[in-house]
Parts: sequence; C-alpha cells; structure tokens
Amino acid sequence: MNGENVLAVDVGTQSVRALVFDPQGNVLAAARVPIDPPYRAEQPGWAEQDPEVYWQALVRACRQVWEAEVVPASLAGMALTTQRASVVNVDGRGRPLRPAILWLDQRRSEGLPRIGGWWGLLFRLAGASHTVAYLQAEAEANWIRLHQPEIWRRTEKYLLLSGYLTHRLTGRFVDSVGSQVGYIPFDYRRQAWAPPRDWKWQAIPVESSQLPELEPPGRVLGHVSSEAAEAVGLPQGLPVVAAAADKACEVLGAGCLEPDVACLSFGTTATVNTTHRRYVEVVPLIPPYPAAVPGAYSLEVQVYRGFWMVRWFVEEFGAAEAARAAEQGATPEALLERLAASVPAGSMGLVLQPYWAPGLRVPGPEAKGAVVGFGGAHGKAHLYRALLEGLAFALREGLERTQRRAGVRARELRVVGGGSQSDLAVQVAADVFGLPAARPHVYEASALGAAIDAAVGLGLHPGFDAAMAAMTRVGRVFEPNLAHAELYDQLYRRVYRRLYPRLQPLYEAIREITGYPPPVWGVTAGGPSAGRRPSR
Repeated sequence: MNGENVLAVDVGTQSVRALVFDPQGNVLAAARVPIDPPYRAEQPGWAEQDPEVYWQALVRACRQVWEAEVVPASLAGMALTTQRASVVNVDGRGRPLRPAILWLDQRRSEGLPRIGGWWGLLFRLAGASHTVAYLQAEAEANWIRLHQPEIWRRTEKYLLLSGYLTHRLTGRFVDSVGSQVGYIPFDYRRQAWAPPRDWKWQAIPVESSQLPELEPPGRVLGHVSSEAAEAVGLPQGLPVVAAAADKACEVLGAGCLEPDVACLSFGTTATVNTTHRRYVEVVPLIPPYPAAVPGAYSLEVQVYRGFWMVRWFVEEFGAAEAARAAEQGATPEALLERLAASVPAGSMGLVLQPYWAPGLRVPGPEAKGAVVGFGGAHGKAHLYRALLEGLAFALREGLERTQRRAGVRARELRVVGGGSQSDLAVQVAADVFGLPAARPHVYEASALGAAIDAAVGLGLHPGFDAAMAAMTRVGRVFEPNLAHAELYDQLYRRVYRRLYPRLQPLYEAIREITGYPPPVWGVTAGGPSAGRRPSR
C-alpha cells in the first residue's frame, strides 16, 4: 500500500465509529453509526445482539467516511477495537450460530461441578473455591453448553467480537492478544492461551481448537479479503493490524503508556487504569488485562455504574432541566452542571458513596449506594455535585489500591469518556486527586489508540514511544485548586474511606431483610471474591 493514513474502527455497545488518522494523530474524517437497540433481552438480565448488526454498522460507517473526501487509496492499513467480553459462536465458515452474548449480560449457570483434583485442593487451601465457582457461573460458554447443547456441539470457533469481525475482514480465525478480556482460558500473565494443565480448561468447556490464533498488538493479523473489500469499499489486501480491546486502546490513545500517568475513563462504567510492564494483581486472583502495547498490562479498577449515574439522576430528578434544555437546545446535563458549579466544593458536607451496583469485594455483594450529611440547606444541585465528587472519591480509592500493589505513584491524570466533556467533572477529579488532569487532544481516544497500534505495525513510526510522541498530545489541562484539594482530602480520608467499613454490616442486614440485592451464586459476603464482569 502506498498510503500513509490509517483507518481505526471502534465497535462499541451503542455505536460503531470509523475514523481516519494521519501519522500525526489528526482526524481526517469520521463517521458514527448508532446501534439501535444496543442489545436485545429475551429475558430480564440478558443482553444479546445479532453479530451481523455490528458488521453492517462497520460497513456503513466506513462507507460514510469515504463520502467525506478521504479515499481508501490513502490508507496504509487499518485496526479494529471493540467492546470487551462479548462472545460469538460460529461454524467452520465463521457464520454465527446464535446471537452474541454481550458484556452486559447477567445470566449465570448454577449447579456446575466444582474444579477437582490438584487444582481443587489448592483452591480450597487458598480459600478461593468461591471465587472460582463464581467465574465458572459467569462464563457464557458454560451457559451455552448447559442450555443450548446443540449450539455448542456445532460450535467450530468460540470468538470474542473482535475475533469475529477480524474474520469477516480477513477470512482468518485470528485475534489480538490485547483483545482477550472475558471468561476464556487465557493466561493473563503469559498473555497466551493457558497451558494444557491450567485449571481454566476445567472451568470453561472450550477446546483449544475452538480458539483463534493470537498475535500481539502491532502485528499484522491478515489482509482485507476480496469479499470484505467489496462490502466495505476498502482496497483488497489492505493490512489489518492487531490493536486491543476498547478500554486498553483508550488508555493508549490518552497517552498513558507509563505507570505514573493514570487514565480516568468517565464512561458508563468509570475506571482508573495504569499501564505496567510488570504483572500485578490489584485484587488477588483477578489478573490485569492486556495493554494495547505488547508485553504490557493494564491495571484497572472499576466503578461499575459510573457515569450511568448521571443519566439516572437526570431521569429521576431532572425533569425540569430536561424540559428547559429542550426549549433552549441544550442538554439537561449542561443545565445541571451550571447549578452544581454554583455549589461549594464538598457540597456543604453531602458525601455520596457510588455503589449503585453491588460488587464482590470492594464493594462486596451486599453493597448499596449511600448519601450522608443531608441538611435543610441541601438541594438538587448539591446532590448532583456530590455524585460527581463521590465517583472521583471511588476512583481515587481504586488508584491508591493500585499504587500500593504496584509501588508506583501517579503524577498526572488523563481523562477520557463521555463524562470527560464536563468541565466540572474533570475539575472535580483534579481537585479530589490533587493532580493535574488533562483531556487528550482527540475525544475518540479508543480509536486513536487503535490507530497508534496500526501506525507502529505498518512502520509509519519506528516504535510505540515514537508513535506516542507524534500522535498524542494533551488538550485542556485542569490544575487542582489547592483549597478545594485540601478540603476534598479531608473529606476523603476522614469521611469517605470510613463509610464502607461502617455501613457494610448494615448493608448486609438490609439484604437479609429485603432480599435486595440478591446473593451472587457461590459467593457469600465476607468470603473470597473476584472482579466483576469486564465493562464495555
């Protein structure tokens, strides 16, 4: 190929985006195709989607890009990044046998046999049997084998969404190491399929022959087939370079290649990520995910509901703002942000713990959200600001856990995701962490990370350091307000961090009395725990 630009395709839950970047990280053209509805639920808690929906959205997004005066001949290659932990069963020709089960899906398989033999004994001695039982129950492969055995017998390949779409583009069953996040027999330390005697092969009924080949980020996975070229409008033979899952690409696109630069993602699930060359488990038995650079790890802590809580707040309490926003051509969030910006830092003592969804350890399965410190002076604006502050407190707590385990302190923050467009949310983060917080120069950080992988793999830059220097840069920087940072530090240390240990037994009592939230199969409060289903 003679071009020097790269195409990055970002396949999310709610839309597919196609962007063309030049070697300096500038967006030359972009298109977005919504996925509506983002998933289908035949039963409560299920989340499925026809894999063809993603492919057709990819085709439409790319063809819209060509309409923006960017010609496919200008491309040197492309890369793909997708939502994590969404699985597709296909036959030998790559045709889906059932809808994809998405990362949002909450179904579980109960009554599975426990891991036996030496591994079972080892887990019992380590007090980890409940953790492994939980992982078995969460694995989509176990549910399909148990409830749809005919589908499982016909499954030639068991792919993540990234592997399915790579096959549609290249005709090869191959995927990136950086995309392997989910309930699959993957060795996160070695960043390869688990060795034959690993316990994961007992926990998940997948055969090695059902899995794709793996290549590290920056390696060519294959080339666009004639069939895909005709459908998408791409040159036949265009190289398809391995990138990584969307969250890992987001971290790379934000410029967070070193462990002292933390990436805050203000998305549906809020996360704090740091990139390390050393394998570190922030929560024992829960591995770090592969980073978007070869041989590196992305240490991640999630606040599961995250900035979904902003939408929840608008729906439950923002009817007046929604009506005014419609009249003014604004958004309800913008109007609420103006209100909250007029409230003093610390929300006049209103402190929110954002556990709107239970966890398995921090927080535990009994966890609930809490707001403490109410008084007659508080109103809607105080509660909205307390929500933003509570999310920042939870992410700070996650980063501090990571720093204790990894032994590296963060010196600056990069903030990405939909919530990062709120100046107030980013300023609150800078103040709560006491660190400068910057937005990347490009809002589509996941796509930029995939473009960086492609640029390195295609030789447009000699390595990741050079590509990062050329293609990433910070946009607006939010410096911490020292007075606010001191106030937040006091609230965090003396109030926020003490809330959960004191409220935990009360949460458990509430659950026993009301039955909400329901217990997680195989896991008891206070027992061993694991991380939750990966986000996005």
